Amino acid sequence: MAQPKIELDGLLAFPLTPFTEDLEVNLDGFAENVESHVAAGAGALFVACGTGEFSSLSPDEVAALLARAREVVAGRVPVWIGAGGGAAAARAGVAAAQAGGADGVLLLPPYLVTGPQPGLVDFVRFAVGDTSVPVIVYHRSTGVFTAPSAARLLDIPSIVGLKDGYGDAEVMTRIVTMIRSLGTRRSEDFLFFNGLPTAEVSAKAYAAIGVARYSSAVHCFAPEIAHRFHRALAEGDTGVMDTLLAGFYLPLVALRDETPGFAVSLVKAAARLRGDEVGPVRPPLVEPTTEQIDRLGGIVERGFEVLKEIEGR
Repeated sequence: MAQPKIELDGLLAFPLTPFTEDLEVNLDGFAENVESHVAAGAGALFVACGTGEFSSLSPDEVAALLARAREVVAGRVPVWIGAGGGAAAARAGVAAAQAGGADGVLLLPPYLVTGPQPGLVDFVRFAVGDTSVPVIVYHRSTGVFTAPSAARLLDIPSIVGLKDGYGDAEVMTRIVTMIRSLGTRRSEDFLFFNGLPTAEVSAKAYAAIGVARYSSAVHCFAPEIAHRFHRALAEGDTGVMDTLLAGFYLPLVALRDETPGFAVSLVKAAARLRGDEVGPVRPPLVEPTTEQIDRLGGIVERGFEVLKEIEGR
């Protein structure tokens, strides 16, 4: 059966997974986090994915997060969930997502090992199994596809899109061009996403090759800034985008690049500075130092000053 067209518009948000001080999942804090994303105008929620520390969660924890998110959202926006790991774990995760009522699945790359291109396509096919829940394939790490292999994903009915976390614009240009040139309804409806860390930095370049959709980690702690940038991208307002990049995003990325894993750790730290109940990160991620948190606070403060200047023009 053909997969119905999936609409994922607006700014996509990836809620954090709050933990207690002893690193247990905090479902009440998570519920507050989810509600804040919806209230801020997120177009869809992707729960227990990269920003939500999927790799540190048990299957039972992922299922509990999905159930609580669906309860809080109550149909207001789509709720997608992460799945991945080894082949059997990925297959179980996709099946659990369908059983749990997820609107879709973000399928993360194979765990630890990779294989030739036919093996990567088979990994996706095996993970999907006989489910029908819509799936977006995460193109990164051990799961990097060539354009011909990406096109083969369209033979799997439940695969509705590809999210790029690899960061090679030439590769993505080849993938987008090959799939769109197939000239079928399926190829026209296929979705492409920019899934790079702090995606706003690459958003202009990716939009130019037909990959305008992206997820914003900044939505976790400064949704006002995230939405203003998203609006500027949609309007082609390079002045606003460049101002926000220079005054906020690029300093944030410079701090992020100081320590592996800060694409998540800094986001949690910034959310805590805002007063959100998100707790610490699970290992192997580490917390920013006091000095780094002070700099983070200054970067966020300056970001809101820049936003105020833009809106005051």
